[in-house]
Amino acid sequence: MLRPWRAGEAVVQRELWTERDPRVPPHRRIGADGRPTVAELEEAIRAGSPASTTGSPRATGLLAVERRSAGDVIGYCGLVDSGRGAGDEPELAFELLRRTWGQGYATESALAVLDWARSSGHQRLWATVWDWNTASRRVLEKLGFTETGRTVVDPERGTTLVTSRHL
Repeated sequence: MLRPWRAGEAVVQRELWTERDPRVPPHRRIGADGRPTVAELEEAIRAGSPASTTGSPRATGLLAVERRSAGDVIGYCGLVDSGRGAGDEPELAFELLRRTWGQGYATESALAVLDWARSSGHQRLWATVWDWNTASRRVLEKLGFTETGRTVVDPERGTTLVTSRHL
């Protein structure tokens, strides 16, 4: 189930931050000062700030992924305004807790977002992925995203691949 975040779920967001690969840019990982804290993430959720999940001030709709069977929140999925696409073409984004990887939740959540995007009139979506993130690359492949040939190279962190999918 996809739904808005609740302040009490800031602990899940904090866990996502702590699990990120060390190659992820520092502004998307827990800093040496221990920030963001759970309290800061709670406040961001209350304020409706999308930065609480992605670190991006331009996020447009990242929803909590809740497992109906267990009733727990395991990550997020949604669309962000990354500016990579033409006009109003948003970017698909998802991130799940490591303990839930490989169980199909990312694909299932993203399919629901694709259906919503299509019914909302979007013609194409974008997604970016680090070249070393093979699990997310597989999810995007299952969803029908293809590499555009555009890349962003970061000598320290790797290459970001730009993918897209027509709806």
